Amino acid sequence: MKNINLILFVLAMTVLSGCSVIGGIFKAGFAVGIVAVIVLIALIIWIISMFTRR
Repeated sequence: MKNINLILFVLAMTVLSGCSVIGGIFKAGFAVGIVAVIVLIALIIWIISMFTRR
């Protein structure tokens, strides 16, 4: 019985730490996505301003 409890404990710890890692990846991806959108909008504004100066 102790072996089953140990196996379940190890399995639970593995699954819960995996969820934490996935959550961190999604948070980092969200931040990178926001930065990429801001850079893209700034680039589009810069290109438009180059054409309108002439």
